[in-house]
Amino acid sequence: MHMIWMRYICGRLESRFRYSNDIVYNNFPWPDKPSDKNMKLVEQAAQRVLDARKEFPDSSLADLYDPLSMPPALVKAHKELDKSVDLCYRPQAFIDEMKRIEYLFDLYRKYIEPLLKKKK
Repeated sequence: MHMIWMRYICGRLESRFRYSNDIVYNNFPWPDKPSDKNMKLVEQAAQRVLDARKEFPDSSLADLYDPLSMPPALVKAHKELDKSVDLCYRPQAFIDEMKRIEYLFDLYRKYIEPLLKKKK
């Protein structure tokens, strides 16, 4: 969820992303009150990512996350983590990245609407 938000929100410096805590991180629409069960699923899935990385102690993060040679166990662990995070936002799966970013923008709008209302 955060990576798709980052790709749409952050600036660019040449072809690289220019990540900013003020523009990207602080404005990221976190899920509204995820259940304890879903948070536990995220925690477990995140641990599986860490465990998969430990299987390759001599590999750098650049090596592990090379899109052409990423270990299948790490790919699988990240897919499980993504599904767990998605469940914190809503019970139904997102069919593609566009639906995911649309949902995040709708959630962001929901969060900022009270800030935009004029005081009477």
